[in-house]
Amino acid sequence: MQIIDRRLNQKNKSTVNRQRFIRRYRSQIKKSIADQIINRGITDVDKNESISIPSKDIREPSFRHGQGGKRNRVFPGNKAFSVGDKIPRPKQGEEQAGKRASDSGEGDDEFMFELSGDEYMNILFEDLELPNLQKNQLKKLINYKNIRSGFNTDGTPSNIDIVRSLKGSLARRIAIKSPLKKQLQKLEQALQQLPSEERVQSKRLDDEISVLKRRIKRIPYIDSFDLRYKHFTKLPQPTTNAVMFCLMDVSGSMDQETKEIAKRFYILLYMFLKRSYKDVDVVYIRHHTHAKEVDEHEFFYSQETGGTIVSSALILMEEILADRYHPEDWNVYAAQASDGDNWDTDSLKCRNLMGTSILPRIRYFAYVEITEREPQTLWYEYQSLLENFDNIAIKKITQQSDIYPIFRAFFEKQGINSKFNSRLKSGGF
Repeated sequence: MQIIDRRLNQKNKSTVNRQRFIRRYRSQIKKSIADQIINRGITDVDKNESISIPSKDIREPSFRHGQGGKRNRVFPGNKAFSVGDKIPRPKQGEEQAGKRASDSGEGDDEFMFELSGDEYMNILFEDLELPNLQKNQLKKLINYKNIRSGFNTDGTPSNIDIVRSLKGSLARRIAIKSPLKKQLQKLEQALQQLPSEERVQSKRLDDEISVLKRRIKRIPYIDSFDLRYKHFTKLPQPTTNAVMFCLMDVSGSMDQETKEIAKRFYILLYMFLKRSYKDVDVVYIRHHTHAKEVDEHEFFYSQETGGTIVSSALILMEEILADRYHPEDWNVYAAQASDGDNWDTDSLKCRNLMGTSILPRIRYFAYVEITEREPQTLWYEYQSLLENFDNIAIKKITQQSDIYPIFRAFFEKQGINSKFNSRLKSGGF
């Protein structure tokens, strides 16, 4: 027996049918998202999106009986065409209402489909991962942290909670003594009201009072039933921690359009990390002549600017690594965006810092140079590191449409598109 849940969710759409549709046409939806992501605003990345896919891609196969045999049909006439007339082919790029024309004269209806924010983000970042992510301290046992989780009726003497046990003892003694004391009070009142001549009755009451007093006296101050022990639960601690350093150049050579491209790249990176990983620290560093660690809001919206010394950001990153993120305990990643404009002597210093202190200690370093000019000195210094290190990738962005393809290339799952990644690392695009 099959049970199908046909209850309607919001907007009167079947959740089951919706999920089936997304699974079936995932490739077409992904292509449409890739085409539209560049046109979205920075604050609208995780919001709902209406996408369109060609109607020919959602047609279902069908079977029907052919008409068979010879048949004569009469079609209605028309005033526009005569026998032998030729119909002109639509021009390339010509669009009509509800249709998109092609250079072959055939058109396809557009099918509009709205994705929720969660669905949009899931499809946007699927097949992406942090490269070279490893479980640090893999040979060690999983670390557990004991946390309090209430009380228990048994345990070791060292875990006895005295206050809780005394409260239980007090409650027990009150509950047991209360009816006995009421009964004793009644007997004592009856004994006082009894005439002195009734000695037999008086002796009986005295005996009952003595029995009740002995019963009350035998009630223990604290019993094993009252003991309460502190209960602890072992909470597993993650042994794989990751931190992402975001280094952004905000010098005077970075104009507003260049900074906008860099921010879009980092917005995608931030959403990817928060969407795909639960325990990832993000460290934001802005630099011109001096580097400064900032919070998320200041990183994206501060207007500070100045000259250019790229090595200041790398030095600050190195200090933070030594202070808070030891490579033996953390998977360290870094993404740097700059226009490449830097002093020649400082670019050489950046290469030395990368080769001696940073690349040997981190999992992956992604460098994006945002410029329409020829690559600058920083690019060539980083490019020389590719011969000795396989955990650095560099790429040049010239316009906004390059952001998402390059972002995917940086964080493509290993083995999915190794040829594309190898060309990316060599800068061969």
